[in-house]
Amino acid sequence: MTDKIVIFSTCRTEGDARRIATHLVDQRLAACVNILHGATSVYRWKGAVRFGVECLLIIKSRRDLLGKIEHEFASIHPYEVPELIAIPIVDGSRAYLDWLGIELPDGAQ
Repeated sequence: MTDKIVIFSTCRTEGDARRIATHLVDQRLAACVNILHGATSVYRWKGAVRFGVECLLIIKSRRDLLGKIEHEFASIHPYEVPELIAIPIVDGSRAYLDWLGIELPDGAQ
């Protein structure tokens, strides 16, 4: 198992997605964020089943940065309760994992 993680989140607009992604990469909290448009979400919120079209963010980071990312989400994400789900990267291509390590150095923000 590595110390790297993939974090999933969603947001309503492409502008929000780009702003969040840019902030996380700029702050060296994420090495890369993929933005996938047109994700249809079905969820229960405040007692009602709702539908929405969202942007899915796939954030590549490191496990020890998750708390800082969660803190940043509290101030930059427009949702009252933003999705923030982390999944460990068990293994992967050595070259890609090495690149993540370079982009997420110890002592990063």
